[in-house]
Amino acid sequence: MSVEPHPTPTPSAPELVCPAGSLPALKAAIDGGADCVYLGLRDATNARNFAGLNFDENAIQNGIEYAHRRGRKVLLALNTYPQANNPTPWRAALDRANAWGVDAVILADPGLMRYATDRYPQLRLHLSVQGSATNHDAINLYQAQFNIQRAVLPRVLALEQVRQLTQRTSVEIEVFGFGSLCVMVEGRCALSSYATGESPNTHGVCSPAKFVRWKEGPAGVESRLNGVLIDRYGQNENAGYPTLCKGRFDVGEESSYYALEEPTSLNTLELLPQLVRMGVRAFKIEGRQRSPAYVAQVTRVWREAIDHCMAQGHLYAPKTAWMASLDQVAEGQQHTLGAYHRPWK
Repeated sequence: MSVEPHPTPTPSAPELVCPAGSLPALKAAIDGGADCVYLGLRDATNARNFAGLNFDENAIQNGIEYAHRRGRKVLLALNTYPQANNPTPWRAALDRANAWGVDAVILADPGLMRYATDRYPQLRLHLSVQGSATNHDAINLYQAQFNIQRAVLPRVLALEQVRQLTQRTSVEIEVFGFGSLCVMVEGRCALSSYATGESPNTHGVCSPAKFVRWKEGPAGVESRLNGVLIDRYGQNENAGYPTLCKGRFDVGEESSYYALEEPTSLNTLELLPQLVRMGVRAFKIEGRQRSPAYVAQVTRVWREAIDHCMAQGHLYAPKTAWMASLDQVAEGQQHTLGAYHRPWK
């Protein structure tokens, strides 16, 4: 049965959704002009479960108060998958989220969505990028079953695919606007699990710190993940945090190159008018593991860019200063349009 496209409404200003790995980062995002911040708890219920990051009960309540007093929203990411033998921490986190008065919960697991809709039917639910929903049928199913109000798209779709999807669902669509790329269909990555036995989808980190080792060798500094050599850095070469997808490997007769993904950041500023016309309702900035200074810098640029886009319409063009500012905090100090731009298509 064919699905009739939804008519494209007059574009309205999209929300700017910014990361908060700490209370100072939350305040930096709000002060910089974010419409929403997203954050997680200090446990495996969220997909950025790094030591020293995230929120305890006191910090999250302070953060919600700070945001709400300024008319902004707080979204709680409970976006990992509960363990079959102990789903209690995820359910308890959802119970607390409802009691705290968060504006939405970002979920990936259908079982947790069912728990939420049964217990708290008034609680707004967003489908996490970890849910791997890349077509309108999947998103509409989540809407029908769990009343999902917004879906975050994985970073694997071309621009035309995003356009077709937004025409065929009434669910709000959120896309990544800036930040680190993920080469996998989010929610299905098994690289870290292969090397360490701990999946980012259940333990919350791509490269758990306890498995990371740095060692000075005759050819330079080596980074390893549970004994697996990820990269080797020469003298004066910047060494990034070791993740398997962004390591350099020997493949066949080729040696030491980024076989899966280069360390670069997604930056979609030049696509803002097209995405807004398609009906995209929110732009997400990646980086809960980054500093408050990063959050402040990126938020300021994106706030100005979105406001400029809505005011200028077809005359919009990204400013050189914006791009330069974002490249300063990008991985490898370079940017890409990622899957949005496929010149061979």
